[in-house]
Amino acid sequence: MSTPGTFIAGVTDADIEEGRRAYQQDREHVFHSWSAQAGLDPMTVLRTEGSYVWDGEGRRLLDFSSQMVNTNIGHQHPAVVRAIQDQAAKICTIAPSHVNAARSEAARLIAELTPGDLNHVFFTNGGADANEHAIRMARVHTGRHKVLSAYRSYHGGTDLAVNVTGDTRRFGNDHAGAGVARFLPAYPYRSYFDSTSEEEETARALRHLEDVILLEGPESIAALILESVPGTPGIYVPPKGYMQGVRNLADKYGIVWIADEVMVGFGRTGEWFAVDHWDQRPDLMTFAKGVNSGYVPLGGVAISDEIYQTFAERPYPGGLTYSGHPLACAAAVATIQAMKDEGMVENARRLGTEVFGPGLAEIAEKHPSVGDVRGLGCFWAIELVKDRQTKEPLAPYGGSSAAMGELIGALKAGGMLPFANYNRIHVAPPLNMSTEEAREGLRIIDEALSVADAHAV
Repeated sequence: MSTPGTFIAGVTDADIEEGRRAYQQDREHVFHSWSAQAGLDPMTVLRTEGSYVWDGEGRRLLDFSSQMVNTNIGHQHPAVVRAIQDQAAKICTIAPSHVNAARSEAARLIAELTPGDLNHVFFTNGGADANEHAIRMARVHTGRHKVLSAYRSYHGGTDLAVNVTGDTRRFGNDHAGAGVARFLPAYPYRSYFDSTSEEEETARALRHLEDVILLEGPESIAALILESVPGTPGIYVPPKGYMQGVRNLADKYGIVWIADEVMVGFGRTGEWFAVDHWDQRPDLMTFAKGVNSGYVPLGGVAISDEIYQTFAERPYPGGLTYSGHPLACAAAVATIQAMKDEGMVENARRLGTEVFGPGLAEIAEKHPSVGDVRGLGCFWAIELVKDRQTKEPLAPYGGSSAAMGELIGALKAGGMLPFANYNRIHVAPPLNMSTEEAREGLRIIDEALSVADAHAV
């Protein structure tokens, strides 16, 4: 396992001045996603290294977000940077119709890691278009159109992917023509089924899912898309037996199961893929983010042998100019190799079991604002409430609050770059983070939660 370092020379005055120019130009010309533009005050980043980023004033922050939960191997990993440089000197780009070594090797390595017979890889530019293409494959394969997705889910920001999404980000983009039907997920902390145990949650959630399938008409449903562990919607881990039940229902009604592993794939939960925790085999699996730690945009669909055969003689009706881009695939090859060589998946599992799990449990006991902590590996949620008994959230679903704003400010002041969503703080650091860095992050959270406690009863 590598231990992330710091810059020897540090951040210079010239770096800070360059950052200030960048900020001014950003505010004049850059249009930011998911934001009202006029009031934005984005943080400038001057440098990154290992588990740290340096802000516009040169302050070092421990990155407990992995940015968009994608820098799984940390920032500026030398082996991946070198692989990108070497590939750029050989082939910067090439049409996807041509074979290139970087793409072939990336596909081979991914196919070796994916569960079951997901032996074929279609490369995309990221997670959203991976989900779009997986749905297209399912529709052509089955001859059906409808897609089932869960509430409290996120599948991407492109047209179909955001309509398939189950959280509030779809509201401004929703339209009835997408062919999407939704079901309530298994979410033990805020059970939609009044469950009092994990077993009840599994049984009731699966019964509800089957009811939705029957009421929507099984013969019309092409695919069921499900985040193996939902990310931005809450990091709620499926209860025991739920994923096997999903597999059984998909088989029973001839529905293609798409496992969305965009956020949790490539070690995030302490296994190469989150479905490995339950020994399940989806028909299609989407990935992005951690496949090359986000160093160059890349995503893809891992395809089962059965669905591959649908397109053995029939052309697949889709493609992308940058499918299997050589720079992105070279980064993927180097990332996967570095993860293997340095035991990063094992380190993520160890951090989850030995540091984050017990450490967050201790934090939950101390702070009345903590309603629940849950997660796996390097992927945890701290759900914040005003009242533990009523579970009233510290911020409303789909929004934020002054209390959450104060907490985020306290975390940054303590030296952390956090990941916050609605009423939760997510713990999603690089998988090669050291034990000392992980404990330091928990210490910062522990101290900052006094701010949230002031808003709790």
